Order: sequence, then C-alpha cells, then structure tokens
Amino acid sequence: MNRKYTEEQKQFVREHVADRRFPELARMFNERFGTDYRVSQIQCLVYRLGLGNGLNGVGLVERGMPYRFQKGHMPFNKGKKGISFPGMEATQFKKGHVPHNWVPIGSERVTKDGIVQVKVQEGKFQHNWKSKHELIWEEHNGPLPAGHVIIFGDGNRRNFDINNLICVSRAQLVRLNQKRLIQNDADLTRSAVIIADIYNKIGKRKRR
Repeated sequence: MNRKYTEEQKQFVREHVADRRFPELARMFNERFGTDYRVSQIQCLVYRLGLGNGLNGVGLVERGMPYRFQKGHMPFNKGKKGISFPGMEATQFKKGHVPHNWVPIGSERVTKDGIVQVKVQEGKFQHNWKSKHELIWEEHNGPLPAGHVIIFGDGNRRNFDINNLICVSRAQLVRLNQKRLIQNDADLTRSAVIIADIYNKIGKRKRR
C-alpha cells in the first residue's frame, strides 16, 4: 500500500533522524502521531526524503550536509600498501613465507575416496595434484584421451602395476558400474569392458 505522509510528519523525521537508530525513530514517530508504522516503513521514508541518520552505514544527515566526504578529502591510507596496526605484525605473512601444509613436488596424499595423488607442480591448488595411477598410465601410453579415465582392473586402488590399469571411456565406466562388471582380476575386467560396449550398443539401438 502506498503510504502518504503529511508535511508535519516529514518535518518530524527531518528534525529527529540525526544520530538516531531507525527502531527508536519509528517508536518516537508512532507515539507522536498515533500510528503503527513498521521500522522498515520509517526507514523507507527517511531514504525517500534523501536523509540518513549518520549510522547504519549511511553517512549523511541530509544531502550536502557534513557527514559526507568533502571535495578534496584525502583518505588516510592513500598510497599505502596494506594497513598495519600495533600487534598485527606477528600474524602477517612475511615475504617468502611457506604455509605449514606445504609439501614438495613428488609428495603423495590419499583422498577421501582412497585415491593416491601426487603433487606435480606449484601453482593453482586444484591443478597441483594428479592421480598416481593416471600418471603411471600416461608414462607408458602418452596423454590420457579426452573423455576417458583409468580404472584398476582388479579393483585394488593400491595396485599400480601397468597391467592393472585400464583406460575406458566415461560411457563404458557408467555401464561397468551400473552392471557391476569390474572384477577382482584385470583380465576379467578387460572382458567386462567388451560386455559394457555391447550393452551400450543395445541401448543405442533401442533408443533408435
């Protein structure tokens, strides 16, 4: 509903808004005029009048009044790189600082999914680590093709023997997992990949 305020009410706001929080201003307004306006409504009125209370992040009492920065105002931190206060020095990073969790390239870690990863570079964190089984496969076969992953033929994520690492497409992996075709023997799993291809071809023909 569009509220209409009288000139007397607007003048009351102009005279009492400075340095007064909106809940208090709303209470005073309602007591003065016998109304029941919410704090948000009084706050909207204040802003519609181009006013502010100098509080709540609003730095003016009225347009052009001294709560604004004046023309030519010089910020206290102009030309300074960062700000230091007494006692902050002990918690600030120093040049050449090494984080406590830093590890050298070649270090290994285990993810929550049980995958062993190797640190391969210093850079953006998400690109610093790569799965160990993928690195070993690429050492023997070159870059991993797009849209493909490496699986453990016997299901053991600690068996990094190159004969246990099988490259499959994501479509094959979906079918292997769906049909629970990954075995505890790498040769059987390779056969299962062929079966997964058959399932996928059948699915395509059915969709046609």
